Amino acid sequence: MKASKLENSKLENPLAFKTPVSVLVVIHTTDLQVLLIERADKEGFWQSVTGSVETEDAGLIDTAVREVMEETGIDAMQHKLTDWQTSNTYEIYPHWRYRYAPGVIENVEHLFGLELPAPAAIKLAPDEHVNYEWVDWREAAKRVFSWTNVDALRRLGERHGLTL
Repeated sequence: MKASKLENSKLENPLAFKTPVSVLVVIHTTDLQVLLIERADKEGFWQSVTGSVETEDAGLIDTAVREVMEETGIDAMQHKLTDWQTSNTYEIYPHWRYRYAPGVIENVEHLFGLELPAPAAIKLAPDEHVNYEWVDWREAAKRVFSWTNVDALRRLGERHGLTL
């Protein structure tokens, strides 16, 4: 099988590999409407904002702020961004492992919440996401594809005295 251009560039430049440390940011309103975005590379795969720590990031909060801006156009610094002080470790899906250094099969994902007063218009990064919706947090938990995203949505409810 022929390697893709991206796969070849990773082999030629190991610094191009993704860091197996990331953030997941649940963007929600005060009444717990949650922003879901659909992945461009996997039709029907809905998720919250996610992204890996990059070398220019000073830390996890900087990564969360950068990813929210890149994926939604929202300036997280203008809203209530909260580090939930928790993380999940998960096995990287085999079809996405080429993005990481050889032998890397797990990622540590740190959870954040971003509260907005009301649903906002979103400016998607078209190479990453093709659609967005604001839905009730319980509906969001039914639609996201990863267990870590379900866990983050469950935690959002718990932070407001609710359960799935």
